[in-house]
Amino acid sequence: MLRSPTFWIVLAIAALVAADLVLQDGAALIFLGRELLALIGWLAFWR
Repeated sequence: MLRSPTFWIVLAIAALVAADLVLQDGAALIFLGRELLALIGWLAFWR
């Protein structure tokens, strides 16, 4: 039986994170983290 799609999604995310760390020193992760914090702040405002 084939592995679940969850396994492949997690594997793809881990590969993308590793590629970002190796190729761009984590710049995309820092950007996504900042945007996530801005989104959380925006959602907290409208709560």
